[in-house]
Amino acid sequence: MHSQQAAATATPSAEHGAGRPQGLPGDDGSARTVYAYATDPEASLPEGRFIEEVRTVLRRPAPDTGDGSLDALVRQAADWAAGERERYLTLAGDGEGTEGHREVLVRRAVLGCAPLGLLSGAWLQWLSAPGDADDPLVLRILALYASDVGAGHPAASRGSAYLELLRRLRLAENAAPAARLTGDQRIPDGAFRLPALLLAMSRRPDDFRGEILGADLCWRAVGLLPALELVQEVLPTEVDWATLDPGVRREGEGPSPVERCRAAVDAHAEREGERGADAVRCGFRWMLAGLRDWSDALYAELVAAGDPAFDMAELMRLRSREGAVYHHQFLLEGKPLARWLAECRTDPGPLLDVLARSRLIKPGRSGASSLVRGLVGERGPMFRVFSPEDLTVIRRWIDSLPVKPVMPATPVTPVETPEPEGVRGVGVPQKPSPPRTADPLAAVAGALRAGARSPGRTPSGLREAYHLLMTRTDTPALRSWAMEYVAGWLARSGHGMDRTAMPLPERWGHEGLRPWLQAQHDQHGAQFEENAAIPLPSKEAVVDDTVQTAPLTLIDGSWLQGFTDYEQASSAIGHSLFETYWDELGNGETHLNHPLIYRDVLREMGVELPPTASAAFAQWPGFREESLELPVYWLCVGRFPQTYLPEVLGLNLAMELSGVGGTYRRARLALKAYGFSTRFVDIHNTIDNVATGHSAWAADAVDTLLASLPDAPGPGARADVWSRVRVGYRSLNPPRTVGARLAARRIRFTGRRR
Repeated sequence: MHSQQAAATATPSAEHGAGRPQGLPGDDGSARTVYAYATDPEASLPEGRFIEEVRTVLRRPAPDTGDGSLDALVRQAADWAAGERERYLTLAGDGEGTEGHREVLVRRAVLGCAPLGLLSGAWLQWLSAPGDADDPLVLRILALYASDVGAGHPAASRGSAYLELLRRLRLAENAAPAARLTGDQRIPDGAFRLPALLLAMSRRPDDFRGEILGADLCWRAVGLLPALELVQEVLPTEVDWATLDPGVRREGEGPSPVERCRAAVDAHAEREGERGADAVRCGFRWMLAGLRDWSDALYAELVAAGDPAFDMAELMRLRSREGAVYHHQFLLEGKPLARWLAECRTDPGPLLDVLARSRLIKPGRSGASSLVRGLVGERGPMFRVFSPEDLTVIRRWIDSLPVKPVMPATPVTPVETPEPEGVRGVGVPQKPSPPRTADPLAAVAGALRAGARSPGRTPSGLREAYHLLMTRTDTPALRSWAMEYVAGWLARSGHGMDRTAMPLPERWGHEGLRPWLQAQHDQHGAQFEENAAIPLPSKEAVVDDTVQTAPLTLIDGSWLQGFTDYEQASSAIGHSLFETYWDELGNGETHLNHPLIYRDVLREMGVELPPTASAAFAQWPGFREESLELPVYWLCVGRFPQTYLPEVLGLNLAMELSGVGGTYRRARLALKAYGFSTRFVDIHNTIDNVATGHSAWAADAVDTLLASLPDAPGPGARADVWSRVRVGYRSLNPPRTVGARLAARRIRFTGRRR
């Protein structure tokens, strides 16, 4: 559920309008900073310097050694992955390791792959937008993404399968939501670099579409991460390995993900020309180079972890900061343990050496060592300081120590093995650490913290706002305007609600909304029968209504655009909202795409509108100003799936139920009477049905949220959130009285003053 249950308050605040991104952590590594911020479904990443710094990182890898073609790059990726898998499998097959060696390899491999594995395919999340929802290329990409998130099912994404792997191994303490993973210090900073930049690019899809597609093609060509091949060898039935492989088709699908991604890439290159093809190759080369560097570092870590002292050194380094606060009176070889621990933050080797010589350790006999007996027992001074996993590491290290150290008669030549980032001496000879290079994402994180160079343009009115809101990206000025517009619209929607009858009950009951939904459907049917004798509207009225509804209908589903976000799209609440959005766009099929079907009806009426995303569409003189009010609200509220979750759920319920059983049937009669296609209303009357369709899903999403909340007074509790759902339901058709409009103006004015 992540932060969905929090149901954040719907009051616009100054931070939404600021040019500097809010909530950026400042103490972690740069890659962690970018990763954590870019997982936010409401993240706003600036243009200007930020884009320049991302492009600098993308162009850093050396050019490929093949003929430069995409085919050659795909072969390189597949060949590298095959060779790398063999390298990792050799580690798994090494029978000379100490007891528990395989478990250590599995644990480190799974944690090292987690930043990528938990968000497998997430970089495609914003490649569809209200303005291009009828674009065949966009639909093709969205179909690939829908497969990744397991459209229509909760916890069915590739990332969810990876989370299950972490849970099975009891490594999931910091894994959900994915942003929390940045706090897991067992994972090195380098593991976040690739996914951090991929997620950041996903928030600027219009700037990095080609690079994102190229990186995704590389991801599919590589398939299951090589390090996970080792894990699969050790745990062949622990999880659904086919789902974890982004290059493997899921059950019931046609072409493989590699083939589908390649088709999208080719279509993009054909449309954009050589510039688009270059962007794809750039993204592919960057991704492959990044995977190589990351995998080399992870492999080096696993090799080093063959020595239990390496695991112990890492544990001491991770615990040293907290431990250095204590133990000032406990001396080890004349020096307080607190000082040993303070020095351990940069070099754990000396502490391991002195511990091995101390009375706390019985070399080769962990069961007799006080470090893992009395000190950590119920009455010991270190009770619960170490987790069970930590104690396993300590015992394994103690058992590996020689009972009687033997001094070699001749000097021993150190064996040089690659050394992972951030870990130095572990009590055995090692080669010197290589010079530390600058963090490649430091400049990106700096540009992210600096924010936008200017606030950007504030929409002059509804028409300009409609056009600017066609894309996913925004500016501080547009974001602030959108928040104010939503706040004003909701204030208008809630005005006088307690004094006016409305369909939704005053309180939510434990039986849920399904009984209420059936009653509403019965009522719609009865009203249709009662109105059967009322004459149909004239042909001119039907055409006018169809035209004036175009700004709304051609962005069908846009109020749900925020639920394409990776973790939202497969959550307990969001999975049905994503599937609804996916249905509105035709499930990747142009002949089922609602905006395209609607344009066919308009053409039958002799109306040819400009492209939806164009400025000409918003400025088309045939639209009345009021015809843009509700569409702009949809476009605004859809950008804030967490801030306005209850309101979006209420709006979605109202929207999906609005025509089923009555309005759609009457519209069908009118269209048919004048010789126009009825396909648009026919398809909605079926897919929105109250048993297995969008209306039912909408009710279930509300019930899922409300059932998870406490039945108590106060903000965020069930009664409060239900009232917000009711306001959202009413927001589809808010009151038009003077008092209601004044309420909206007051809220928007208050927001501007902040």
